[in-house]
Amino acid sequence: MVNYKEILRLASEGTSQRQIAVSVGHSRDTVSEFLAAAKVHNLSWPLEESVTNEQIEAILFPERYSAVSMYLEPDYPYIHAELAKRGVTLTLLWNEYVQKAETLGKKPYMTTQFGDKYRAWARITKATMRIHHKPGDAMQVDWAGDTLPIYDSVTGEITPAYLFIAVLPCSCYVYAEAAADMKLENWLNCHVHAYEYFGGVTRLLIPDNLKTGVTKTNRYETVLNRSYQELAEYYDTAIVPARVEHPKDKSLAEGSVKFASTWILAALRNERFFTLNEAKEAVRTKLEELNLREFRQREGCRRSAYLEEEKAFMKPLPAQRYELATWNPNIKVGTDYLVSDGRNKYSVPFDLIGEKVDIRLTSTTVEVFFHGSRVACHVRKTAAQREPIINENHMTPEHRKYLNYNTEDFTVWAKSVGESTTRVAAYFLTAGKEPEQGFKSCASLTKLCEKYGQMKLEMACTDVLKHTSAPSLRLISMILKNNIIKQEEEKPEVRRNSNAYGITRGAAYYSKRGKDGESK
Repeated sequence: MVNYKEILRLASEGTSQRQIAVSVGHSRDTVSEFLAAAKVHNLSWPLEESVTNEQIEAILFPERYSAVSMYLEPDYPYIHAELAKRGVTLTLLWNEYVQKAETLGKKPYMTTQFGDKYRAWARITKATMRIHHKPGDAMQVDWAGDTLPIYDSVTGEITPAYLFIAVLPCSCYVYAEAAADMKLENWLNCHVHAYEYFGGVTRLLIPDNLKTGVTKTNRYETVLNRSYQELAEYYDTAIVPARVEHPKDKSLAEGSVKFASTWILAALRNERFFTLNEAKEAVRTKLEELNLREFRQREGCRRSAYLEEEKAFMKPLPAQRYELATWNPNIKVGTDYLVSDGRNKYSVPFDLIGEKVDIRLTSTTVEVFFHGSRVACHVRKTAAQREPIINENHMTPEHRKYLNYNTEDFTVWAKSVGESTTRVAAYFLTAGKEPEQGFKSCASLTKLCEKYGQMKLEMACTDVLKHTSAPSLRLISMILKNNIIKQEEEKPEVRRNSNAYGITRGAAYYSKRGKDGESK
């Protein structure tokens, strides 16, 4: 048996083919033929210890085995390339291989042998990434268990910084970022930054069952956080949380967390950081070192593996960067038909008073949803405002009318009633420091006009101005009310027994008096 492993090792050290032939005791033609075949199949040193010379010969020179020459040897590079495509499996490729063998009049290997031979080829040629993980198929995410201490420069108090880890299982390419906490906002932002670092999006997103991402999970259903689901929909990826107490569902993330803890957190153990930005910068530097670190078992590094094996299969990033949004569900609308973002208040339609709505908050907008439909949208204010942000269309008719009050309209209206009413309205508008302070009194004056009429209001205003130069709404109202009562009292008494529907006999008819009024 030719010592193929030794030939490959000597060739990797730059030894000439003549010297290799002398060292292994084989002809130069044998050495040259093997090295050419190894180049075609991308076979390079070092190899795994479990790889044997028999396996190498079976893959590179299958025709030398007379016992198996009747079998059609699979096209391993083709199989490897096809497995990268979505939905393609070894079983599907085996069925196609069987059809091809029958067409060529050869015997096909059974499905188990077919899979074993491909895996052996992939292991020998170091094309092992796609055996268990398709490129661009999944991104596994998690928080590291350890933290990075941030020191207060004055008090010396330590605040922990948490490490977010994202890994692509096919190429083992890693993204890491330091965050101030593990709350929803940082969780979502880290995902956005990870996608931008990778330059693409995977088909699946596999997180742990942490509360910021998964609201509820049991054997029957998984309820995702609404903001997390919204992010996944924006990036056209599907969230598939790992099963509870099943770390193998995201073993690459678990392994990468440990690896990152060693090469990032442990590597920074002797450094002191006084701000989160300093820690972030240090993590970025160590992340680059980690992704450029050479593999032990195969050639290249995580970045080269990603660029060669996986980048072409990633989904493209959206044209616009995702705008982080958080949801506040089941917020009851108060009697002032206002809702709060925690800093300012915003209006919703007044007919939603007492109802429960969902509030969606971004850095620039406040959106309110009722039964899934958006009912209000406001520009979000970053600074606290003394007054609520109100859309006129959300107000009650009375409040909307009050909002439109102004000095000019009240003056024009008063002149249409009469001179005395004009003097009273002018007093209301000028008595305070600002005209707006008299709007309520003027509005009440218009209501008295609607109730009693222009003539009576003008008479009441004239009567008040005769006695005082500082008229009040209360005096005007009392005069109008008393005049109405007085008029009611002055009306002729209506006979209780009168009948409006015809002539009736009066009491005198039934008396015993005669026509002259005397008793008979």
